[in-house]
Amino acid sequence: MLSYPIQIRPDDTIKEIAEINRKISKGLESLSSFKDEDIKIGTTPKETVYKEDKLRLHHYIPLVDQPHKTPLLISYALVNRYLIADLQEDRSLIRNLLNQGIDVYLIEWGDPAPQDKYLTLDDYVNGYLNNCVDVIRERHGLDKINLFGICQGGTLATCFSALYPEKVQTLTLTVTPIDFHAGRNEQNPELGLLFNWGQAADVDLLVEAYGNVPSEVLNFSFLMAKPFALNFGKYADMIEMLDDETALMNFLRMEKWLFDGPDCAGEAYREFINNFVKDNKLVKNQAEIGGKKINLGKVTMPVYNVYAAYDHLVPPACTVALGKHVGSDDYTELKIPAGHIGIYVGSKAQKMLAPSVAEWLKERS
Repeated sequence: MLSYPIQIRPDDTIKEIAEINRKISKGLESLSSFKDEDIKIGTTPKETVYKEDKLRLHHYIPLVDQPHKTPLLISYALVNRYLIADLQEDRSLIRNLLNQGIDVYLIEWGDPAPQDKYLTLDDYVNGYLNNCVDVIRERHGLDKINLFGICQGGTLATCFSALYPEKVQTLTLTVTPIDFHAGRNEQNPELGLLFNWGQAADVDLLVEAYGNVPSEVLNFSFLMAKPFALNFGKYADMIEMLDDETALMNFLRMEKWLFDGPDCAGEAYREFINNFVKDNKLVKNQAEIGGKKINLGKVTMPVYNVYAAYDHLVPPACTVALGKHVGSDDYTELKIPAGHIGIYVGSKAQKMLAPSVAEWLKERS
């Protein structure tokens, strides 16, 4: 085998170091001029139409003269903020849906106070989510609405659809965990790592120690599922954008969303980890919420199941497992070439997710 010595040219090295210094200097100048209020996320106009405890139900102002008759309710996860679905004007799932003529509502679960540590999945699904659905049904004079779930919020939406099929016209899911024991493999052990950790976690001790599970604990677990890329790699890549104010602002918006998550109600978190992540009861039709058994065979409405091809948090196998269990004879899957977050903010996803969802919904109106 031939080997060649690495040739280091001093002139090129000096130029490269000078260019890095220039970018850092420019970046520091830009960063010092930014204020927190300059980094705006979630700017699509909306009105709050219902409040209950910490929960807020938002209705987004339509962007077309005659929006689609059946409104769409977005159920987001309990462990992050919904703003990733409306990160910025040109990377916004919500704005894209509005542009497609969809009438959009969204649940903001809010930040649980210490006394909210006793909230359970029964409170969230049979209480809050059910009440929001009823509010929208009454506002529009409809028996059924369209339901849209994001990640863990999709799991909750699936449970709701199984319990109240008479209230759900269609169910759309994005990167939603269904089979929590699927997806990990020897070729790519990173896949499904988060759920694998969850199976071994002493969640009872965690909840007893904290009450509500702190956002810092949740965020640390997400970051450690892909430690180098999310803790080091992205900041090394940041050097390349320091002299590009637009790219730098995009980066800061993502960081603002990532590190500003809510705490999670302790009992709901305990219940979710023990029954869904550890015991995988959802696909076994053994899960119960508020004493009501979740039978996926009762998900009989049309289902549109969207997954991310490169999702390391919710592997595709974890999501598409739903197709083997639902009772619907109108089940469709869509693969988007993106990661868990890229499915909402990636450039390719902007042209795929909302347009395909809107077309699918309108065909089933």
